[in-house]
Amino acid sequence: MDHAFGPAYAKSLASDLVIGTLGSRSAAEALAAGTDPRRVWDALCDAMEVDESVRWRYRDARKPKPRR
Repeated sequence: MDHAFGPAYAKSLASDLVIGTLGSRSAAEALAAGTDPRRVWDALCDAMEVDESVRWRYRDARKPKPRR
């Protein structure tokens, strides 16, 4: 999150933004409750309308392959 949003804003988003798809919890609360970090990242990206290039930049083998 720090790389995508900057350290200060990432900290604020993680603790203050309540996301409905995470059970009306913040990212920090969802992670503390054991929610898979990838699910939290996807929910955060959806809520913040993050560009796909940013969303997938931090993924490894799950990056979608370009269609031909």
